[in-house]
Amino acid sequence: MAVAPGRGRKPKPVARKKAAGNPGGRRLNTAEPDYNEISNVDAPDWLQGPGRSLWEVLAPQLCEQDILKMTDIQNLEAYCAAYGRFREAEESIKHHGSVIQDDSGKLYKNPAVTIVNEATRQMATMGSLLGLDPSSRQRLVGRDGERKGNPFASLLQ
Repeated sequence: MAVAPGRGRKPKPVARKKAAGNPGGRRLNTAEPDYNEISNVDAPDWLQGPGRSLWEVLAPQLCEQDILKMTDIQNLEAYCAAYGRFREAEESIKHHGSVIQDDSGKLYKNPAVTIVNEATRQMATMGSLLGLDPSSRQRLVGRDGERKGNPFASLLQ
C-alpha cells in the first residue's frame, strides 16, 4: 500500500544523524544536498532591539557548531524576530497588566498577551528547527564531542 507524501515523522537531516552518532545504525543518504557552510552572518537591517541582540549572540555560536547553513538563515530571522515581539509584548504586559480597561470601564484581555502566546509558539517551532530547544539539542553531539567508538568494546575482547 502506498503512503501519501508528507505523512509521518519528518526525516532528520543527515548532518543531524551524524552529529548524533547515527543511533539507528541505518545507511545514511549520501545524496542529500549539502548547502554552503557559513562562518558568520550579519543580522538583517530591519531586525532591531532584543531580536538583534539575540542574533548577535546566536549566529556566531550556530556557525561555529556547523548548524547554521545558508538555507537556515530565514529560520534564525524568524526566531529572533519572534523573540523581539515576545520581549516587546512582555514589556507592555508589565506596564499595562494582562487585563486592560477601556474608557467605559469594560475589561479586556491585553492584546499583548496574545502576541506573547503567538511569539512563544513561533520561537518553539523555529528553535526546534535550529536545534535550540533541549530535546533537539540532546540529540546532537557538538563538533568537539564527536563519538570515539564504543567504550565497552574492549570488555568484549
